[in-house]
Amino acid sequence: MNNTELKKEILRISGVNVKKCMKCGKCSASCPAYDEMEFHPHQFASMIDNGEIEPLLRSDSLYRCLSCFACMERCPRGVEPAKLIEAVRLTAIRKQGANRMTADDVPQMLDDNTPGQLLVSAFRKYTK
Repeated sequence: MNNTELKKEILRISGVNVKKCMKCGKCSASCPAYDEMEFHPHQFASMIDNGEIEPLLRSDSLYRCLSCFACMERCPRGVEPAKLIEAVRLTAIRKQGANRMTADDVPQMLDDNTPGQLLVSAFRKYTK
């Protein structure tokens, strides 16, 4: 996949309009993982908008994001950086190979303590 296709895929998965980002940095200022991240939430929006996908795919920032949604709460324009980060993370994982779950894979992974929310979240994440 080239950068244009990757950008389209990330925007499709996330459902975010990166054009709304005015690069004010409020999302990054509220990020509890800011000091741990190479690329900050507002930079994800900017880099995706500019088609700079490969550096994001290789960045440890993907796995530093806490998915706390503080960035989403602080954005005055409704841009959702956490969704972008999750979409890039999912794209990186998918590029690594066969990670798609099927319904047949689930029963062997369950035990009595598995929360139902985990199952719903996993299916949403891996079937987009």
